[in-house]
Amino acid sequence: MKSINSLRKYTPMSSEELFKRASKLFPGGVNSPVRFYPPYPTYFSRASGSRIFDVDGKEYLDFCMGFGVNFAGYSNTTIAEEIMYLLDNTIPEGVPTENEIILGEIIQKSVPSMERMRFTSSGTEATMHAIRVARAFTGRKLILKMNAGFHGSHDYVLVNAGSGALNFGTPSSPGIPEEISGTVLVGDFNNQDSIRDLFKKHGKQIAAVITEPVLGNLGVIGPERGFLEFLREITDEYGALLIFDEVITGFRFHFGAYQDMIHIRPDLTTMGKIIGGGMPVGLFGGRGEIIDKISPSGDVYQSGTFSANPFTVASGIATLNFLKDRDYEYTIGLASWVEDKLKSFSDMGVQVNRMYNMFTIFFNDGPVIDYKSALRSDRNKFMKFFNHSRDHGIYFSPGQFEASFIGMAHTPEEVEMALFKMVYTLEFDMNENRNKGEQASVNSN
Repeated sequence: MKSINSLRKYTPMSSEELFKRASKLFPGGVNSPVRFYPPYPTYFSRASGSRIFDVDGKEYLDFCMGFGVNFAGYSNTTIAEEIMYLLDNTIPEGVPTENEIILGEIIQKSVPSMERMRFTSSGTEATMHAIRVARAFTGRKLILKMNAGFHGSHDYVLVNAGSGALNFGTPSSPGIPEEISGTVLVGDFNNQDSIRDLFKKHGKQIAAVITEPVLGNLGVIGPERGFLEFLREITDEYGALLIFDEVITGFRFHFGAYQDMIHIRPDLTTMGKIIGGGMPVGLFGGRGEIIDKISPSGDVYQSGTFSANPFTVASGIATLNFLKDRDYEYTIGLASWVEDKLKSFSDMGVQVNRMYNMFTIFFNDGPVIDYKSALRSDRNKFMKFFNHSRDHGIYFSPGQFEASFIGMAHTPEEVEMALFKMVYTLEFDMNENRNKGEQASVNSN
């Protein structure tokens, strides 16, 4: 039998050449739409610490970090050694193992609202099943989500606001039946009035409110004071459930969930990313009486061959064991440094939104606090900044409405050099008229 290495083409290929091959296989040449950017994406071959390396051997300081997955850093030897030890003792797929219990116990101990839980293979699956069990538990069918809040790509959440003040959702993609989008209400994050109006009209039919407690897929937008507390109060008032989507925020700001930092206990929580340490993972959990509705203890069906697979749980255990004794304030301080340095460019239409150790650089003339203000951001300017930064060896999430991340592997020296390059990009690379004028002055002298 041929090894996988014998099937690879050893002739070095550029990103452009690889994209031509990929375009014959995948829609748009990619396996997730955000990975594409014109004229073609950079292809990467390896990673270490906070650095990633493309197929041409160029090195980049990474602020994308697998869209937040690799918080502990790439090729972490401490984690790798523990993973190999754990895998020596747990190999079978699709059967119960002790390691899934160990990972679940770590999470349960760190997040008190997780009385019961179920692992899945992705965040998309986690939110899909959380919504299903919320509907079953309450006997209601309507779900209320936030405009542009992202909870994966299944039909029940791939919905944005329609027209009018009181909104049933409209499908964000062809292929989603209107009958399904008609079961989803859409409110505005940080807008209590929009949520209150929806509850006044539909409250007795709303099964649950689902929200990211910190928006991460509209760019980073934090909750305004009192907003999440309001969601807890109004869901209690109307007998609806509150679901916090902590796929991004779980174990990111401290060793636990964001909900515990703000002292709000949701009924259900979804997680992913960091808890798998780089392997595909999702999780939904919460109040025991709700999760016990899931089969086989209840009649709400959910299953998955790769749920709690041994590679994921080994990686998750190793990652969380590594993070539990780490200083999160270290990463928060580095992200604060980025914010402080770049906010001086607000007069150039640069806004920096930061929550702890994640941030977004918006090209916007005003503060970004919600969906409407985010949409005023200049996506063309962001892509110009993205491309110039990439030229200088800095890699960001390739989209204006994505978050960037500081992880445990970033060093102060790396961040300082990156800031120097970012400032140069903003002051010179992106300011073509100024650049040309200074060059003309140099030439005339």
